[in-house]
Amino acid sequence: MPISAYLRSLRERVGPAPLMVPAVCALIFDEHDRVLLHRATEDGRWHTIGGSIDPGEEIADAAVREAREETGLVIEPLRLVGVYTDPPVTYANGDVVLYISLAFECRIVAGTPHVADDESLELRFFGVDELPELHELDRHRILHALKRQERAEFFLTPSPLPRGEGGGEG
Repeated sequence: MPISAYLRSLRERVGPAPLMVPAVCALIFDEHDRVLLHRATEDGRWHTIGGSIDPGEEIADAAVREAREETGLVIEPLRLVGVYTDPPVTYANGDVVLYISLAFECRIVAGTPHVADDESLELRFFGVDELPELHELDRHRILHALKRQERAEFFLTPSPLPRGEGGGEG
């Protein structure tokens, strides 16, 4: 599904201006710790599985839905891997999107991966040592997931102020 009715209605109001959009990334691993990627119709590049969250939708449910729409798989999110601010994406029609992505490590519950929508050209599992050319953030998400840490990853820009001098009341 290229664009939800919700995003379409926003685009009618703001045109191609940058929109911040909450999104999910489903990092789907097989029993050999290979990650499932799709090669996108939009740009011919390899990407992780995911997409935007619908209004009112639970975040983990969005990961399940996106995986089903793109791969035909039924998945189970196991844990939150991290929260990421993606670089701006400019689509072929000129729309600019700033995704705020929540990445989940997921396992396959049922199904066989296959191209299930018009967003993908192909799907394939890749080991960490054989990953194709990816956006650097996609690579980071995969590597973060394989660390299997209990806490979620996130990036924090170092503050020029020493700890405790941030101006807050605490």
